[in-house]
Amino acid sequence: MALNLNEVRKVYFLGIGGIGISAIARMFLARGVKVSGSDIGESEITKELVRLGAKIIFGQDLNLIPKDSDLIIYTKALEVSAPDFLKQVKSLNIPVLSYPETLSLISKGKFTIAIAGTHGKTTTTAMIGKIMMDGKCDPTLIVGSLIQGPTLDREEGRTFATNFVSGKSDYFVIEADEYRRAFLNLYPKILVITNIDADHLDYYKDLEDVQNAFVELVAKVPKDGILICNPNLPNLAPVLDCAACAILDYSSTDISELKLKVPGRHNRENAQAALTLAGVLGIDQKVARKSLENFSGTWRRFEYKGETKSGALVYDDYAHNPHKIRAALQGARELYPKSKIFAVFQPHLFSRTKTLLSEFGQSFEDANEVLLLPIYPAREVFDASINSEMLGEKIKSNGQTVRNFHDFNSAANYLKTHSQKGDIVMIIGAGDINNLTRQILK
Repeated sequence: MALNLNEVRKVYFLGIGGIGISAIARMFLARGVKVSGSDIGESEITKELVRLGAKIIFGQDLNLIPKDSDLIIYTKALEVSAPDFLKQVKSLNIPVLSYPETLSLISKGKFTIAIAGTHGKTTTTAMIGKIMMDGKCDPTLIVGSLIQGPTLDREEGRTFATNFVSGKSDYFVIEADEYRRAFLNLYPKILVITNIDADHLDYYKDLEDVQNAFVELVAKVPKDGILICNPNLPNLAPVLDCAACAILDYSSTDISELKLKVPGRHNRENAQAALTLAGVLGIDQKVARKSLENFSGTWRRFEYKGETKSGALVYDDYAHNPHKIRAALQGARELYPKSKIFAVFQPHLFSRTKTLLSEFGQSFEDANEVLLLPIYPAREVFDASINSEMLGEKIKSNGQTVRNFHDFNSAANYLKTHSQKGDIVMIIGAGDINNLTRQILK
């Protein structure tokens, strides 16, 4: 018998602090379900979940899981980092679902609007979610970041940043993650593809393998569905050939009069995709454009964090592949054309750094000075064949100033003594480099 999420009364989450899986925890909490879970450490996300009523333990042990749980939901990261532990979890007499499998059950019964792409999908999802809320569509929204804004808590009347909005309509807006083909669990009626590039090469063989995954996703859109994309992008051509649905070109959407708060060509393209979707849903274009002009971004996407004692402005960005870094720095240069820009980068994954080394070397051209930290391994084991010093040499070969640092303290001390009023400090990476931001602003 298929599991009915509406009948679940007690659920346990493994990796409850993850940006995606925590949204599902919020969904269950909003329904009055008893939520508990575990993670490796406390974060702002876990603190908010506890405030909402979740019980969270830090650590990983089979005995932490309540035996009377109706359901266990786990982060896909466990399939790589702790496969033996996950096998033990699945041996319990309790239904077990991965985060993508849970999304599948939600998506199947909803009018799903999925936003996919190697980069830009988080911001585009947040833009679409905001437009639909302002347009009174009342969607359920899951985004892989925290929506800045802030967002209004309808129950308590307070404001906060969130990765989940509980809506009453049939619309389900979801950021579709391509890692390990997770997005193939979704049932999109409308699919938005921002772009396709080679990434997650610890899993995918190459760009063609990434494209094949998108081919499978496009094939899931029904004939009466819609695919929104820029068909002129070269890497999309083999993906579009298999589409049975109508294809709308968002690059033809006029945004010449749109005044966005978020800078950069990539964000203008994200806005084009969001406006195109608004037109499909019949949302008044004046409402949609005003919504976008009031959009202030998402957590760790060119997020302004404050000013140092010396007067430098600090921004935090989650960029972790060459295209995202280039886009983030282009946006910074567009906003601050005459400022000195320090790009502080923590490479994410040994495999990604090694495979895309040359591309990374060409991604920092809009920075005046590049500061590199050791590679953040995340789910990977140590690989002595690649390091940040090698990346530094690639960047130097393109005529740029590069400095390597072995820890946050030394990088923070350098920035405090060398950055001046009017300079821009860009903290970049998908690891724990956002902790450096706090040190700089002390």
